[in-house]
Amino acid sequence: MVFGFLKRKKNTDLEAERRRFLSEHGRITDGRIIDSEQTAAGEVVFYTYSLNGVDFESSELLTPEQQADPLKYAPGAKIGVRYDPRNQGNSMLD
Repeated sequence: MVFGFLKRKKNTDLEAERRRFLSEHGRITDGRIIDSEQTAAGEVVFYTYSLNGVDFESSELLTPEQQADPLKYAPGAKIGVRYDPRNQGNSMLD
């Protein structure tokens, strides 16, 4: 049980570090929300974006602040995507 807690904390720390890095060093491109799904953890949106002729698809668990603006994250909506220029598959919604 203790080890499970430490593993979750470590994963949470890694995700926070990844998001911080993208916020500080990522570039922004246009994307589009393609679907959404309600899970036990909250609302997950699926999005797509293209860079240099390559299509990427990803998903993200929306924060409470993002969930407060449901039209911005509705399927079909255009959205800003922040990505790592050295690893273009590493992205997050802007």
